Amino acid sequence: MIEVTMKINGTKYKRNINPMMRLIDFLRDEIKLKGIKEGCGEGECGACTVILDGKTVNSCLLLAATLDDSEIITIEGISNDGIHPIQEAFMEVGAVQCGYCTPGMILSAKAILDNDIDATEVEIRESISGNLCRCTGYEKIVQGIILAQSKLKNN
Repeated sequence: MIEVTMKINGTKYKRNINPMMRLIDFLRDEIKLKGIKEGCGEGECGACTVILDGKTVNSCLLLAATLDDSEIITIEGISNDGIHPIQEAFMEVGAVQCGYCTPGMILSAKAILDNDIDATEVEIRESISGNLCRCTGYEKIVQGIILAQSKLKNN
């Protein structure tokens, strides 16, 4: 066992864990955050996307023990006061169908807009390129991110 401390969604957690535990398992099983999804388990689909120290990562590929003193944001932690403008925009344009990819898409959108509120449509499309969606065809997702960009600029 190895002791690890992480700040997750603004709260500090300290746990003794198996050194081979993946981040996704730590978040789902130890911290009980079920918004994160496992799709492929190989880093190909983006369903397990989280924001780690300001950058999106596939949590199925990382060992939790290597992330001591890291800061992580999951879908549960993107807003402290209700619904985040990105979530609101996704609902307004109908960017959600089955919902399986939605947490990863929203976190990828948050990461790009946090780093560049003026991101172009091409940059937005690149930012979600690691997230697979089999339902929407991506157009409504991109529309949702562009609408969220506008909402965030006007806040």
